[in-house]
Amino acid sequence: MDFTLQKTITFLIFIGIGMLMKLKLKSKEEINGIKKIILNLALPATIGIALLGVKIDTGLLVLPLVALGLNLLLYLAFPYLTSFTGLEKDTPQYRTARLLIPSLAPGLSCFPFILEFLGDAYLAKAAMADLGNKVFVLIILYLIAMSWHYKLQAKDVRKTSSKVKSLLKSMVSEPVNIFIGVALVLVTLGISMDSLPFVISDSLQRLSVMMTPLVLLFIGLAVNIKKKQFAQLISILFLRAAFVTFVCSIVIALGGISVTNDILLFLAFGLSACSFWPFAHISVVEVQEDGISKKKRTFDSNFAVSLLALSFPLSTMLILGILSSGSLFSSAGSVLTLSGVLFTLGLVPFLMKKIAESRKRSEKAKLERIRYRTALTDNS
Repeated sequence: MDFTLQKTITFLIFIGIGMLMKLKLKSKEEINGIKKIILNLALPATIGIALLGVKIDTGLLVLPLVALGLNLLLYLAFPYLTSFTGLEKDTPQYRTARLLIPSLAPGLSCFPFILEFLGDAYLAKAAMADLGNKVFVLIILYLIAMSWHYKLQAKDVRKTSSKVKSLLKSMVSEPVNIFIGVALVLVTLGISMDSLPFVISDSLQRLSVMMTPLVLLFIGLAVNIKKKQFAQLISILFLRAAFVTFVCSIVIALGGISVTNDILLFLAFGLSACSFWPFAHISVVEVQEDGISKKKRTFDSNFAVSLLALSFPLSTMLILGILSSGSLFSSAGSVLTLSGVLFTLGLVPFLMKKIAESRKRSEKAKLERIRYRTALTDNS
């Protein structure tokens, strides 16, 4: 059996174990505890090791801008993507989806797989790109969320600046960003993993070993998809993936990118699951809107949870499928074909809904004709 296929099956087994662990870990606090270990210990250590093991050049500084550009394109394209999903504009659900869809959570959904399939050097590149994504999800999306809230509820906007300062402080103090900053300083000074004291390097490596198993278990634990709104949510996420792969195909063609691993990195990063940070912004807004009816609120937190719950397993399957495909997606043409397939899958729920509505209208019209004829017969 092919080695990458065996590795993919191993990953799926761990996800399955995570799903079985739901029988033991039932509270949100327990699952969030695993997430905190990943984000605050295992992931920072893994990224630190990756950055200390490669040569950082000025070319890597472009990666955060590329990620930020992808975020902005997803945000701007959202109204056009959702026109096929039946999601009504100017509703809490619409605003919730628009805040979540352009966000990326590579730490939980693609970093482990990039490390396993592409290696440390590409994980370092992904970590650098995530800095641009962090700016978008922590600052830009927060400002957007609060502006919508103030506009709808006609509140004073003077407190926004203090909130932005606290978010900037949170971004600087986040363990992942601290490790990235320290690692970049050390690399600039010519210090690598081999130069560090054994106690530090060994501790980092042991923490790093935990990341992939914990992430896979967490994905299995986080899967909690409800039947209600499933078709609409899966449609939104497939259209999101189709747009990302379409953008990737254009960049590959215009940039003349021919290295397979570079293409796989771009695809895996772009197909990351939706981030938890916009949900945190939504939670902040919901606290301020306590007592307001759900229809008049800015966001719908239940819709956000459902979207996040579906986003992680779908992104995992797409990323695993692409990374384990070898050189299948090594050209702009193959990536464009993938985009077309994903777009078609995103349209399926919409088309099925239209067909069902057409049948209902046809049956209703048929019943009306029968009633009309019956009434004529009775009158005669």
